[in-house]
Amino acid sequence: KNQVEQSPQSLIILEGKNCTLRCNYTVSPFNNLRWYKQDTGRGPVSLTIMTFSENTKSNGRYTATLDADTKQSSLHITASQLSDSASYICVVSALCSTGT
Repeated sequence: KNQVEQSPQSLIILEGKNCTLRCNYTVSPFNNLRWYKQDTGRGPVSLTIMTFSENTKSNGRYTATLDADTKQSSLHITASQLSDSASYICVVSALCSTGT
């Protein structure tokens, strides 16, 4: 069964501090993993897209890591700002195989 779990469910930190969000998944075969940021009342915005062969990707103050062996990813936010207050979503895509 393909599942994706994020932790923690919610997080309160002081402005300027760092924080880390985690994502565990059982999706197989794995295609890619994406982290999105969704501000209240708006659509999700893509922060990173990671494939099986990538283990670290940065986008400004956001750094995502991926361990495809343990099926875990984390999103690290450096020097948090008030504008970082949002929902963060981890989406894992399965590799679809087509029959002949």
